[in-house]
Amino acid sequence: MANRNQLQPASSGEKNMIEMHQVVKTFVNAAGEFTALRGIDLTLKKGEFVALIGKSGSGKSTLLNMLTGIDHPTSGEVVVDDVDVYAMSESKRSLWRGRNMGIVFQFFQLLPMLNLLENVMLPMDYVGMYNIDERPKRAMELLRMVGLEGQAQKLPRAVSTGQQQSAAIARALSTDAPILVADEPTGNLDSRSARHIIDLFAELSARGKTIVLVTHDPSMTERASRTMVISDGELVNPTIAQALPLLTHPLIKELNHRVETVHFQPGETIIHAKEPVETFFMIASGNVDVILHKRRKEDVTISQIGPNDFFGEIELLRGGKSIASVCASQDSPVELLALSREDFHWLMGESPLTEEAIGNIVQKRIEENKQADRRKKKRWKLFG
Repeated sequence: MANRNQLQPASSGEKNMIEMHQVVKTFVNAAGEFTALRGIDLTLKKGEFVALIGKSGSGKSTLLNMLTGIDHPTSGEVVVDDVDVYAMSESKRSLWRGRNMGIVFQFFQLLPMLNLLENVMLPMDYVGMYNIDERPKRAMELLRMVGLEGQAQKLPRAVSTGQQQSAAIARALSTDAPILVADEPTGNLDSRSARHIIDLFAELSARGKTIVLVTHDPSMTERASRTMVISDGELVNPTIAQALPLLTHPLIKELNHRVETVHFQPGETIIHAKEPVETFFMIASGNVDVILHKRRKEDVTISQIGPNDFFGEIELLRGGKSIASVCASQDSPVELLALSREDFHWLMGESPLTEEAIGNIVQKRIEENKQADRRKKKRWKLFG
């Protein structure tokens, strides 16, 4: 079976901006050894907006430290814009990072004795970019971009944590670096401010900046061009990890070898009504419509299912034939991960938590389908 390789970028026409080859990071302390990254292979293209998600302790921040040259890998290679990051001396790497990496740290790292304007100017001073009299103007423009022009002369402690985070984002943009790396940049922002920052990142990506956004929140990935999932120090298939979040890391890896990637064109039927269902599907991209066929009446679309969701589970768990057809939506093709009946039941046996969660979803969907059908019947009676 073919496996979906989530580590490859969607487009192969752009230049490789970041490459990681078999990167391992092992920490050693009094308690022994702990391996945070386990042979990471990764390629990011110029202009990609990538969201990296994973649970606490999965290796997200460690991976960022490898990308930015803040920490050394135990083994492996990191190449950024054709530069071998760890072939440089510490001092050269620090200067290189200032010119090439805009970094938004999880806990701001603003200097408390400098006001917000001075904090934003600091990277320009460090790497010697822009004329001295031009730096305040540029810093103020960046603060205006994140809504902080009125707070420019205040010290970090005099503004809210959300405003500190926005100032840290402005500082990360101060040298116009080609790569922006952000560790939970919206974690301290209200929903409106968070949307503004994500809009800004999307705009910067459209202009050609490469952006790597680390987040706990899957909803923050909607604007990204690609989502990567890290689990136990390894990059795993994002569709599997998000569709079935209760799976253990070993099961995600095993399932990655058992699924097959299949594609359907717009409007193409995936599951036929009144036929047995032999496959469990997870949606990698696109949408599918669930359609009821009514004798002598028009077909009824009772629901639409999107990326990182699944279908086919009702018939596989309860037996019988499908009561509805499932088709690729008319507006775009669909990419699916397909799991055979045999492997689906193997998975349910291996993960009782997943089986319980899917069982609850089955109950909910059956009731929703019944309610949708009743509403349609009521309309037909009223309006013919």
